[in-house]
Amino acid sequence: MVVTIPTEDELKELANIPVPEKPSAQEERDLEAAEREEEVAAHLETLEPEERAKLEEHAQKNGKKLTPALIRKRRKKLEDVEERKKRRLERLERKQKHLEEIKSTLEANLDEDTEKSKIKELESKRKKRKAKAEEVAGSSTTEGAIEEEEQPPGRDWTLSIALPGSILDNAQSFELRTYLAGQIARACVVFNVDEIVIFDESGEAAKDTTGEFSGVKKKGNPNQTLGRILQYLECPQYLRKDLFPVHKDLKNAGLLNPLDTPHHLRANEFSKYREGIVQDRPSGKKKGKGSWINCGIEHDVRVEKEAPAFSRVTVKLDDEQREDGRFLTGKLVTAAQVREESGTYWGYNVRLADSLGQVFMHSPWEGNYDTIIGTSERGTNIKKMPPQKAKHYMIVFGGVKGLEHSFEQDPELKENGIESVTDLFDMWLNTCPNQGSRTIRTEEAILVTLSALSPKLG
Repeated sequence: MVVTIPTEDELKELANIPVPEKPSAQEERDLEAAEREEEVAAHLETLEPEERAKLEEHAQKNGKKLTPALIRKRRKKLEDVEERKKRRLERLERKQKHLEEIKSTLEANLDEDTEKSKIKELESKRKKRKAKAEEVAGSSTTEGAIEEEEQPPGRDWTLSIALPGSILDNAQSFELRTYLAGQIARACVVFNVDEIVIFDESGEAAKDTTGEFSGVKKKGNPNQTLGRILQYLECPQYLRKDLFPVHKDLKNAGLLNPLDTPHHLRANEFSKYREGIVQDRPSGKKKGKGSWINCGIEHDVRVEKEAPAFSRVTVKLDDEQREDGRFLTGKLVTAAQVREESGTYWGYNVRLADSLGQVFMHSPWEGNYDTIIGTSERGTNIKKMPPQKAKHYMIVFGGVKGLEHSFEQDPELKENGIESVTDLFDMWLNTCPNQGSRTIRTEEAILVTLSALSPKLG
């Protein structure tokens, strides 16, 4: 390909070409007005002369020009007129058909009783046809309104996952350990996980997140650290300062990508539901009547129910608020109510379990877990799994050595007569058949498994 280089004279000519200036605000308004006038003129050209004269006379009489908005309103009115004409003709046709049926009955020379019963039968049929026609007409006129009013149904099922905290033992620095926890949190919120259970497979269980992780490759229990970071990331930013004291496990949490879930709202974002923290001050003259909630917005929210100070709560704001605007009103709800009423994902809960067997105990859901899935490279190909309908799903992931190692570290399971790890699960699946690597890391397995199972759940 030959590239021609411009000469000096050509470059001078290009430099002398005037660059058009950006039109001013007034010029832009003039252009918009001209476009509207062209649109009106184009519409008037499509009308009959008599109709155009009526419009011009109406505009002169009222002193208003025909605008695109008036054109749309006028077209809608004409459509309504045509629809009414159509329905009137349909009613006349039905009435004429009914009269013809009565006429043919009278001309049939039937006896008086048979004639009366026949006419009564025709009258009954006419009423049924009329009611059916009105029902069809009513449903067609309100179809658009119904579509606007209908909201997507809420989600009445839950998704939980369980994984060992020992996966943090592979992290080679404090920063990488924190980043690993952030990857798990991001994967869970992307697929709407409602509960994360962290189980112990070392025999040194911790039931809460009050302890500390002693460091990489040192004696200690990482479950608390993983749980604390997951809780911190799930909490809305405006509540973290009040709910999480300074801790070395959270030193590098600022490096992590935000979850940006629906309940992580900005101060200027509107939502019927908001997360908040209970204020330590009385809500009224009567002691014990209601609470004040800080929801990260300009005004506090007052609820009728009393709640412990400094506790995190979910608030549903009332549709009608006070006219003076001094404060907002609402009521306390649960995250499950938000999910069931609106279908909005509202974060996850974190629970620590003493062992693999304890994962299936103390479920926060009524009726426990009704579908439990174990993951392993020795499991059944996920392609053979049919769609599952259940209320509460639990998916369990193993650590570096797999779920078989977690099973061996829980002697209570064998004492209760469970001989194999596969006996714990309703399904034992290989969610990444024909894998190209010898091992799949737990944070990778979560993404792969939830991607594959997502179309089959719910």
